Amino acid sequence: MAQHFPVQRTCPFAPPPEYARLREQGPLVRAALPGGEVWLVTRHAEAQRVLSGEGISTNPATPGHPNTLLTPEPPSPEQAETLRESATGHFIDLDPPEHTRFRKLLIPEFTVRRVRELRPSIQRLVDELIDDMLAKGPEAELVEAFGLALPSLVICRLLGVPYAEHEFFQSRTRLIVSATEDPAAGYTAMMEIRSFLDELVTAAERAPKDDLLGRLVTGGQLTHQELVGVIFLLLVAGHETTANMIPLGVLTLLRHPAQLAALRADPAGWPMAVEELLRYHSVVDWVAFDRVSTRDQEIGGQRVGKGEGIFVLGASANRDERVFDRPDEFDVARGARHHVAFGYGVHQCLGQNLARAELEIALRTLFERVPGLRVTVADEDVPAKYDGVVFGLKALPVAW
Repeated sequence: MAQHFPVQRTCPFAPPPEYARLREQGPLVRAALPGGEVWLVTRHAEAQRVLSGEGISTNPATPGHPNTLLTPEPPSPEQAETLRESATGHFIDLDPPEHTRFRKLLIPEFTVRRVRELRPSIQRLVDELIDDMLAKGPEAELVEAFGLALPSLVICRLLGVPYAEHEFFQSRTRLIVSATEDPAAGYTAMMEIRSFLDELVTAAERAPKDDLLGRLVTGGQLTHQELVGVIFLLLVAGHETTANMIPLGVLTLLRHPAQLAALRADPAGWPMAVEELLRYHSVVDWVAFDRVSTRDQEIGGQRVGKGEGIFVLGASANRDERVFDRPDEFDVARGARHHVAFGYGVHQCLGQNLARAELEIALRTLFERVPGLRVTVADEDVPAKYDGVVFGLKALPVAW
């Protein structure tokens, strides 16, 4: 009998418990979605194989793509047409060579060197947020005061989006990435964001500034609608994942005081700790790793037919006992940069260098400046996004 999918997490520190059983069952197992069956990739080697892109498509328009099976009721013909039009510029859903055309334009904005240049400004933003939190203390709700605020500020400044609109974007993004909200509400939220960005791109076309949007406009290689789609994708992806990882990182490190003390004693260990947090939580899991086979092929000993949908379970691959020693244990000294939290291959997360920098600066500075930081509720009382397609915490009450 096929595993029903998606399945929810039940703990802030672990993927769904079913994943361990699925890994033992095999590297690829069948799963039942509301609209049909797909393959689930459970192990690390096969995850890299599928995400590498050979014989695999990420395009939702490809027949058999698993996204078409997630909901029993498809969108109306009018909504489907609008969704197709609004997907222009969403390069994450394109295969090479179209994907490559967009990625080449954006790579210079997210290189290691470019992110290194951004680190002083990220540090200033972190310090300002902590200053504000301490001034209002001795208690705070860390998700709103810090976790959401930092990546929102960073991505808005990078893209040239007015930060005054961050609450608008955050509220709409929550609807888009929620797995349980009315699909019509998510559709409306997406259209509202795109309408705003359409006006923003129009203004940049008239008077481009020295920001990412301005440089893309000046480059002249993207159409108006492609620019809107690119900025939409970067804005939503550029703050949602990091915003979830920061509070999760705080909670996890506070639950491992000896490892936190080691990081405080030797700050050089923070980059390695960030990699472990990314592996350990794998907040994106399956939602960004939806694929469809474009030919008959064998993967992990299974015959996968042309047009069969595939979900790579990133959180399962990152707990694969064949690759990671004691994978369910949190270990800041592990140094496992070969995790697939950012994906793998041609579609590997474009903003991974920026995300790493934000996480490292945010966590290191927070624990340096607020040594008495503590969570004021038990783990079981921390509200988590068990119903969301991107995992995280709804709130994290802290004091110092």
